[in-house]
Amino acid sequence: MAEIEIFSPAKINLTLAITGRREDGFHNLASLVVPLAFGDDVRIKTRPERSGIVLATSNENLPVDAGNIAWRAADLFLKTFGIRSSVDIEIRKRIPIGAGLGGGSSNGSAVLRGLSQLFEIDDSEAISNIAAKLGSDCPLFLQAEPLIMRGRGDAIERLDPDIIRSLAGMPLALFKPSFGISTAWAYRELAASPHLYASASQTESELEQWKQGKRSLDSLLMNSFSSVVGQKYPSIPLILESIQAETGSACLMSGSGSSCFALCKGSEMARIRSIVSEKWGKSAFFGATRILDI
Repeated sequence: MAEIEIFSPAKINLTLAITGRREDGFHNLASLVVPLAFGDDVRIKTRPERSGIVLATSNENLPVDAGNIAWRAADLFLKTFGIRSSVDIEIRKRIPIGAGLGGGSSNGSAVLRGLSQLFEIDDSEAISNIAAKLGSDCPLFLQAEPLIMRGRGDAIERLDPDIIRSLAGMPLALFKPSFGISTAWAYRELAASPHLYASASQTESELEQWKQGKRSLDSLLMNSFSSVVGQKYPSIPLILESIQAETGSACLMSGSGSSCFALCKGSEMARIRSIVSEKWGKSAFFGATRILDI
């Protein structure tokens, strides 16, 4: 029997520009994404003399079969490389569900990384192909570093090491209301209002200016889902406005929501926590974390 434990980080989108719908039904995007020091733990055990996949999770609301990306990741990995083995997966969940933090995709990619180490398979192209089949966010978690993703999320641009170092360790507040938001719903609403799509050329220009040091990170923060989500869930833009007005912290909703973040100094963390409690109540999630150190 072999065993490994992999950290499965949450992510936030510092920029999430949805630029239009593709012929295959997916959407094109450009997004600056960073992994967080906050996340789940994934433990994997393998027994070559057996076969089958068993998944357990600390969140009873999650499926433990093919409805879970982590299960499908193990299944695709074994089939792709022709491996006969049992795989036992245990996920200690901390990342909220329906949060826009990529929890499921991160778990799937963690399984791929763990199995690659356990079976000593060094085939990054094949692993990346598996990740792309699992979901749009999965490829980015194979790197676990700040990067820009494009296309439907499968085209990855790795950043200059100096840029990565400038982001690593940056503190932030992470918070979420008691409700989640369906990603499928958010994309449908956006597709119904095509005037809300972002300009691909403008987004690329702004990202390039930032990479060259000609634009601040705060000014880069944007999310194409903000308008459609804000119309149905006005409590989200209202709390972001309150936090920015009271603390001066740049803040944004991540992904399709409902989680949000504020880039802040440690001295502002307590006030942001207080605002979240005042506006969203004790059932809201709050976490003080940072961009993952590389």
